[in-house]
Amino acid sequence: MEKQALFLEMEAHLTRDDAPSEYFNGILDVPLMEEHPFLMLKMLDKTEQSPKYHPEGNVWNHTMLVVDAAAAVKRRSKDERAFMWAALLHDIGKPGTTKRRRGKITSYDHDKRGAEMAEAFLREFTDDEDFVRRVSSLVRYHMQILFVVKDLPFADIEEMKRRSDVREVALLGLCDRLGRLYADREREEENVRLFLRKVQGDKAASAAFDPV
Repeated sequence: MEKQALFLEMEAHLTRDDAPSEYFNGILDVPLMEEHPFLMLKMLDKTEQSPKYHPEGNVWNHTMLVVDAAAAVKRRSKDERAFMWAALLHDIGKPGTTKRRRGKITSYDHDKRGAEMAEAFLREFTDDEDFVRRVSSLVRYHMQILFVVKDLPFADIEEMKRRSDVREVALLGLCDRLGRLYADREREEENVRLFLRKVQGDKAASAAFDPV
């Protein structure tokens, strides 16, 4: 199989399957996954996470839960193709940023690194600049829900609003939070609504957020 064919096969399963993880787990060990740019994805299986926040295990395990959560709500997205690719690539920056600091596993700035890597990955296969931009911007801002809700200094509301679609960020962010074992869906949905209230300043709009 050629690389372009594998990319198109991935896209078909991302956009059509109810549980894309079944396909992706099945191709994790195919030879092409050891080659650029697919190696960016393969490395997720070799990257550990904090068991406190990610009891499901490594970044690949988390990503598989996220793509399945995203598949369940993709019809709420304005652009299902970009949304599903962003779900698959959202943590692609973790392998290069994950470190042990004082006994803790961290991946600071993986969102920024990941946006650059997602762009590079997709440009291997498409010259659709709008599509690449939409995906990379979702990857870049997928952590903003946490940053905004907790009033962390990493929050960058104005830039996010200029460069991305806030409600798409909210939908992806919810899937990211649900993509872990023992996730509390009710609490995570409320965090997303709080995020939207803080970003949009519109209680009615945030209350209307319904990912189901």
